[in-house]
Amino acid sequence: MEKLGDAAAFGTALCWTASALFFETASRRIGALAVNFTKVIAATFLLGFAAFALRGMPLPLDAPALAWIYLPISGIVGFVVADYFLFNAYVLISSRVTVLFQALTPLFTAALAWMILGETIRPLRLVAMALVLAGIVIVVRSRSPALPGRAAGAAGAPGAAAPIDSRRLAKGYVFAFLSSLFQAVGLIFSKLGLGGYDPVSGTQIRTMTAVLGFAVQALVIGQASEVARAWKDRPAMRNTAIGSIFGPFLGVTLSLFALQNTSAGSASTLMALTPVLIIPPSILLLKQKVKAREIAGAALAVAGAALFFIL
Repeated sequence: MEKLGDAAAFGTALCWTASALFFETASRRIGALAVNFTKVIAATFLLGFAAFALRGMPLPLDAPALAWIYLPISGIVGFVVADYFLFNAYVLISSRVTVLFQALTPLFTAALAWMILGETIRPLRLVAMALVLAGIVIVVRSRSPALPGRAAGAAGAPGAAAPIDSRRLAKGYVFAFLSSLFQAVGLIFSKLGLGGYDPVSGTQIRTMTAVLGFAVQALVIGQASEVARAWKDRPAMRNTAIGSIFGPFLGVTLSLFALQNTSAGSASTLMALTPVLIIPPSILLLKQKVKAREIAGAALAVAGAALFFIL
């Protein structure tokens, strides 16, 4: 079963790579809010099917009180807030660069767990953190002033090259950074609320809360009609649906299977390969230009993430 667990962990990285690419394409067409809203609705139903198949209960009706306290907070922070920054970063700096910042999430999680939960951080892990940061810095410093894809609000067909100024890049980096930070905060609340409860049904509580959160957000900022119009965009909905299958459904399911059947270090290391795996499809499918220094930076960040879990 260990080999199957390792295969599932690698499959998780592949699924997260695919979901990032599909979500980036959809976000460029209809915006981050519409994609996020649709994603969590789809994920809620898909997780319900998974929960029914795994334990005969499509809704988390047996969740303990603690789960209903902390997991909704995790859903708001980890999905509504973190994914707002994540999906907008996809548009601003591409999914390829954005997922590189996701290597910071386990580092932030470890730091928060140390501060809030009293967990310890081994000194050698600080070296791994430094490698991740160094890899991200290399990629950021090597970025070109233009990215494939239409800038938000700019004229031109999707896929055309669009100039991106330094402020746009800086905003994208900040959004990617904040996404990783809020995902870590969401994970801490997940750990507090999940306990020994079923992870799939626990994730469903998070997505159900996120559906309400995105609905409120759309109403507050006056984008409800835009979201409704976005649902008529068939290519965007197709990409969002495929991304939802690969990410919140298959990705989560495979990651849980991997953690159950192989060591946490092996699983986490293989699942951290997304920043490297996303480079070939970014070149071949999205026609993005990737410098050798960016590949080296991504590899260094992945190596740091791997060491973090091994050490």
